Amino acid sequence: MSESVPSSALPASAHPAVPPVRASKLAKPATRTNDPARTMAGILEVATKEFAAKGLSGARIDAIAEATHTSKRMIYYYYGSKEGLYVAVLEESYRRMRQIEGQLHLEDMEPEAALRRLVEFTFDRHADNEDFIRLVMNENIEQGSYLAQSKTIQQLNVPAIQAIRQLYDRGVQQGVFRPGLDPVDIHASISALTFFNVSNRHTFGLIFKDKAQDAQSDARRASITEMVVRFVRK
Repeated sequence: MSESVPSSALPASAHPAVPPVRASKLAKPATRTNDPARTMAGILEVATKEFAAKGLSGARIDAIAEATHTSKRMIYYYYGSKEGLYVAVLEESYRRMRQIEGQLHLEDMEPEAALRRLVEFTFDRHADNEDFIRLVMNENIEQGSYLAQSKTIQQLNVPAIQAIRQLYDRGVQQGVFRPGLDPVDIHASISALTFFNVSNRHTFGLIFKDKAQDAQSDARRASITEMVVRFVRK
């Protein structure tokens, strides 16, 4: 929604000056604005942390409204419901991931170099974005039922598979990669190896205390990259 919101369409409570609120651990409170796109972006940013930390059932719209200097009714105006906001957060999280992947320009690299770059990027992106990992974990607890309601999630992930298919096909044609592999399977293997480092860092760290500090190390990153390349290489 890009047009300005008419005053008559919003509750009167959405317009008075907002009193100071206590500092929030979720995010720095955003400044009120008449720019709907900016307001929605601020809501999504705070909601991402709220849903990642507490899941759908534990997240509170009140907390999101307070941290963004909006109202519950304003949030419902934009997203329809708590569940609608949750789906929007999932979509935005995947969109950001795929958008950055698209900036890697893998098509300009040799196949093996492109594959290495993709694995390294995915490792780094997961390591630096625990909220994304938590959101995916929470949605799996929900059996993917809310992500299934998204009208865009399938298209959002098409470029990721296309990029792998293109670099893999080039590698096969050049005799670098072995034939007969499924790009989706390659994607799943990369995701599994890089996802685990974040999703299981606490339990793994407790069980293997002497190795816990190595979970996010350059050595672990290189090891995962080498595993994937050796799996695909001819």
